[in-house]
Amino acid sequence: MHPQYYILQEKYQQLIHKKNEVSSFYNGIFNRYVNPVLTRDHIPVFWKYDLNENTNPYFMERLGVNAVFNSGAIELDGKYYLVARIEGNDRKSFFGVACSNSPTEGFEFWDYPMLLPDTNKEETNVYDMRLTKHEDGYIYGVFCSESKDTNSNDLSAAKAEAGIVRTKDLKNWERLKNLKTLHSPQQRNVVLHPEFVNGKYAFYTRPMDDFINTGSGGGIGFGTCEDITNAVIQEEIITSERKYHTITEAKNGAGAVPIKTEKGWLHIAHGVRNTAAGLRYVIYVFATDLKEPSKVIAEPSGFLIAPLGSERLGDVSNVAFTNGAIVNENGEVYIYYASSDTRLHVAATTIDKLLDYTFNTPKDPLRSVECVQQRCDFITKNIEIIKEKRKN
Repeated sequence: MHPQYYILQEKYQQLIHKKNEVSSFYNGIFNRYVNPVLTRDHIPVFWKYDLNENTNPYFMERLGVNAVFNSGAIELDGKYYLVARIEGNDRKSFFGVACSNSPTEGFEFWDYPMLLPDTNKEETNVYDMRLTKHEDGYIYGVFCSESKDTNSNDLSAAKAEAGIVRTKDLKNWERLKNLKTLHSPQQRNVVLHPEFVNGKYAFYTRPMDDFINTGSGGGIGFGTCEDITNAVIQEEIITSERKYHTITEAKNGAGAVPIKTEKGWLHIAHGVRNTAAGLRYVIYVFATDLKEPSKVIAEPSGFLIAPLGSERLGDVSNVAFTNGAIVNENGEVYIYYASSDTRLHVAATTIDKLLDYTFNTPKDPLRSVECVQQRCDFITKNIEIIKEKRKN
C-alpha cells in the first residue's frame, strides 16, 4: 500500500471521531454546532483512490468528490442516519448513507453509495432526498430526478421531476414511478407527508414552469394521490405562499418532513429571494392544521436559519438549505442544513422551543411602516418591563 494511504486514513479517522461543540451563537431558538457533520473529507479514502500500486503508482485521486451536502435524515433503533447528496468532481450527484450513534458527530459512510435501480434512461442526475417514515410501514425517499430538456438546444436546459423509492432497511431500495402533477410541468423539493390524508398519500410539492424559475408556481403546493406506485396528483393547493419583498419572493420549497405536534404540523422549509449578488437561500418555519395539513395556521416573520460567517462561502454562496430533520424520543430536534452547496451542518432545538417560536413570533405585516410600528410596540413593552425592574 502506498505510504500516502496511511496518512489520509489517519486524517479520516481523526475527522470522524472529532468531538463537536455548541458554538457561541445564541438566539434562544436553536444551537449551532461548531463543526459540520459531513464534508467531502468524510468520504472514505477507498471511494476516491485506486489502492492498487500497479495501476496507481503516484497514488492519484481517480474519482474525486467535490461536496457533501443536502441530506435526508432519519432515526432508526436509536441510531441517526443521513442520506446525503454527494457531488463528484464530474458534477454528478448521488446518495450515500452515513450513520452515527450521535446526532451531532461521528457520522461515517457505509462502504458503498446507493446504486438506485436504473428505471429512467433519460435521467442524468439525482439529488436532495427527503426521507419519510410513512404509516404504511415503508420508509420513502423522494428526490429530484433531473434529465436533459430535449425540447431545447441549450445544454443547460433541464427537466426536473420527483423520483420515489422505498425501503425498510435503507439498504434495499425499490424504485417507483416518478410523481406526476397534471398542472405543473416540473417539480422539485417534493416531500411525502408521513400520514394518510383522507385515506390518500399526500405530497408537498413545488410547482414550476421550468427548471430554475417557478413562474406561475405560487408557493409550496399540496396534493394527494390514491396509489403511490403510480403517483398522479390531479390538483395542487398552495399552502405557504410566495410573497413580494419577503424571504420567499423568488421561490420557496418544502424542506424536512413535517413534524407532528399537539398544535399542528411544523414545516421547516426554504425561501429564496434575489439580490444583486444572486439568489439567497434561507430556512423558515410555518405550521399547518393537524386535520387539514394544507391549511397554514402560523407563519412567524422572517427566517429561522440563514448562512452565517464561513457558511456563506462555497460552490453556490449565500445558501442555507435543509431537506432533513430528526426528532428523538426526548423531543429534541436536529435540523440538518447545508451551507452554500458545500457541507452539512446541524442545529439543535426542541419541539417546545419550535412551537413557541412558530406560534408566538409575530407575523410579517409585509410593509415597512407596519414593521416599524410592530417593532416600536415591541420596544415600548420592553421599556416598561425594564422600568418596572428598576423600581424593584
